[in-house]
Amino acid sequence: MTDQNVAEEPPLAISAHVQYIQRLDKRRDEYEYWLTEHLRLNGLYWGLTALHLLGHPEAIPRADTIDFVLSCQHENGGFGAAPGHDAHMLSTVSAVQILALLDAFDDLEKRGLGKARVGEYIANLQNKSSGTFAGDEWGEQDTRFLYGAFNALSLLGLLELVDVDKAVEHITQCANFDGGYGVSPGAESHAGQIFTCLAALTIAGKQEYVNKARLGRWLSERQVAGGGLNGRPEKKEDVCYSWWVLSSLQMIGKTNYIDKDKLVGFILRCQDTETGGISDRPGDVVDVWHTLFGLTGLSLLDYPGLEPVDEVYCLPKSTVDRVLGR
Repeated sequence: MTDQNVAEEPPLAISAHVQYIQRLDKRRDEYEYWLTEHLRLNGLYWGLTALHLLGHPEAIPRADTIDFVLSCQHENGGFGAAPGHDAHMLSTVSAVQILALLDAFDDLEKRGLGKARVGEYIANLQNKSSGTFAGDEWGEQDTRFLYGAFNALSLLGLLELVDVDKAVEHITQCANFDGGYGVSPGAESHAGQIFTCLAALTIAGKQEYVNKARLGRWLSERQVAGGGLNGRPEKKEDVCYSWWVLSSLQMIGKTNYIDKDKLVGFILRCQDTETGGISDRPGDVVDVWHTLFGLTGLSLLDYPGLEPVDEVYCLPKSTVDRVLGR
């Protein structure tokens, strides 16, 4: 990334982005706030992780955040998206990630139901015959849930609760001729599913099953003329793929396969530099999802002023190193 290329784009509006995230929970009189209640815990993870990467972890009160997370836990150990919502794998993973960010596993032990109960909830969602994981008691299965299980359980130090080999076997069945992975065996390769499968294999220490040459080529073809990345062929670019594609390239050591300067420029053009936030494409409405994944993309690209992000866990490297004792 050259100084000349960066100078041509608007700089990262760090202060505006911090204020944007801080305002998100103050919009309770707006209809949209309540329409997105099913994403509340996920949204808290997205916003809090973004603040940590921006170097402002204190921008949301720590104690209040921990209290809210614990208020979402069910007797079965899982977490719902908000108090009163059913427990689900995705919100449980977000809860674990938030508690890891805040160094609050002790609070989970003392005031919540403890790590062991959370691990038991996640482990019970594994299909013992296929190795796959369901999102909740109703049984929908997806490699997102498998990755989420590996992510959360490894952070909790409880990965041994599940059949890792069986899950890895399922991932290998999702591999395609182009080197990518689909949501299930035979499904089309997609950048989001590639991330979940590749990251799960990386956590399991099983990258030898990945065809890195083919996968690197497929991922490199996701960059379009404007510098952004798409999720599969013939689709528009989207800021969120700055994470899904680039993190996958980082895991297999092939980030040099894309034009990093062009990608930096695309992400910076998607900012709202006045009121904060990042959108999917330049000029669109911002949201916290794209804000996080724009920032994680910039972090992977070594953009100045951002904390390094871990390409497997989507948490600051400092958090993952602390939790895993690296």
